[in-house]
Amino acid sequence: MLLGVPKEVKTHEYRVGLVPASVRELVHHGHQVLVETGAGAGIGFDDRDYETAGAEVSGSADEVFAKAEMIVKVKEPQAAEYGMLREGQILFTYLHLAPDAPQTRGLIDSGCIAVAYETVTNARGGLPLLAPMSEVAGRMSVQVGAHCLEKEQGGSGMLLGGVPGVAAAKVVIIGGGVSGTNAARMAMGMEAHVTVIDKSIEQLYALDLQFGPMLNTIFSTVDSIERHVVGADLVIGAVLVPGAAAPKLVTREMIRQMRPGSVLVDIAIDQGGCFETSRGTTHAEPTYVEEGCVHYCVTNMPGAVARTSTFALNNATLPFTLALADKGYRQALADDPHLKAGLNVMDGKVTYKAVAEAHDLGYTPPEEALGLSY
Repeated sequence: MLLGVPKEVKTHEYRVGLVPASVRELVHHGHQVLVETGAGAGIGFDDRDYETAGAEVSGSADEVFAKAEMIVKVKEPQAAEYGMLREGQILFTYLHLAPDAPQTRGLIDSGCIAVAYETVTNARGGLPLLAPMSEVAGRMSVQVGAHCLEKEQGGSGMLLGGVPGVAAAKVVIIGGGVSGTNAARMAMGMEAHVTVIDKSIEQLYALDLQFGPMLNTIFSTVDSIERHVVGADLVIGAVLVPGAAAPKLVTREMIRQMRPGSVLVDIAIDQGGCFETSRGTTHAEPTYVEEGCVHYCVTNMPGAVARTSTFALNNATLPFTLALADKGYRQALADDPHLKAGLNVMDGKVTYKAVAEAHDLGYTPPEEALGLSY
């Protein structure tokens, strides 16, 4: 199979779909790889690194999209990109379709086979291709939150961990999954007062066992969210409903009651955000102030630490990329129900229920789209 790796075009996005080591592995399996010139430059890989690994370097994204049977990316295709997709072409990348009607329509119209990293599952019910970026985003959220608390950034002028004789900041993390757990670890390491709110007693129990009495765990209700958010210096939204739009758990009224200069970091912004006041931002302009509070809502947070993020992502995606290339998408999806869960759009049909419901579109089960008898 001929795989194509275009350069990412989202603002300040330096990650790349395949690193040279992944290219070498694909070539070892008998495949061809076409990489757009400069695709890996942002993380320290030049075109020669890809050529040494066995790839061919192309001068344009147009050529990559035109020639490749499968496109391997990091971020969802932008308008100019999904216009280049074609019928029968495989797209393997993050999609986050639930809050993005234009992209959903673009993928439907293209006739491509769109497999989303974020909805691929594993035997334990986890999301193995989302987890590495969730780990990065969780750890980053505390780092950027602490920075935003500085006065020059619009914050209240608090040091996250305080100093002897001065209280540390109160950090509230909504969601105790992969992102939330990593955020809690970082915030506790910086000696903040940390509370995690989650609706799963089992997850709260696991966090309690992991972190002990230094972490405050609270069951999620409207009342508990309001009570803790209003008194927080830093709120991190780490809520995830796989493939669906994030619920708006923090209202404008709650934020209005927070102390001016408090900070909100919305990790869930890729899925629409979990704060009522959230709207997507970029690394070029990452924050805005609303209701007196600083909001950090960058839709590709891990792109800020692109080298770490790219290696972590490739470690997780490469086995699935190989399966799609080695077997072809029909056999690969038929053989692996967890990879099949990643199929969001195929041949003009929406094959992921939460996406269909989000946009009031017809839903075609992936088994039916693939013509499987079971």
